[in-house]
Amino acid sequence: MSGRGLKIALSVSVALNLFALAGGVAFAVSRAKVDQHVAEQRQPGRAGGFRALVAELSPETRREVRARMRAVALSARPDFEAAREARRQAVEAARQPQMNPERVQALLNDSRAAEMRGRARLEGGAIAILGALDVEDRRIMADILARKGPGAGRADRPAGEGPPPPEAGDVPR
Repeated sequence: MSGRGLKIALSVSVALNLFALAGGVAFAVSRAKVDQHVAEQRQPGRAGGFRALVAELSPETRREVRARMRAVALSARPDFEAAREARRQAVEAARQPQMNPERVQALLNDSRAAEMRGRARLEGGAIAILGALDVEDRRIMADILARKGPGAGRADRPAGEGPPPPEAGDVPR
């Protein structure tokens, strides 16, 4: 092989190696971002939960906050029970030999609406409780407004801005 041929072969080899290296770096960076995103989604909305937040309050304030929050939770309970029942009925309707998609969708809509009523009741009660606390206690307890549970890590999408539920006739088969 001539000197010119060796130079061309070396140039092609270097170019291919640089291309492969760039691909490897891009893969490693994207994998790290995916891993970080997955880890963020697995984190709860608030660390420690309600008990950990209340534990930081004085005993007197702690008793008052627990009692008021218990009352708020009990007032929201019927909404969450209605949501569970509507979802259970939707699942049962979907299992029928002749499924009625409109009925299933209506039951799921009812479930979602009941759950949102319950959540609104809890959040409204939490806001009222926060309003009655002094500044330092309110700073400690403000995290009760952080969402916890499925979907909590979706910081890229504001609340209420998701894809709309499909119409019963629009569901792909």
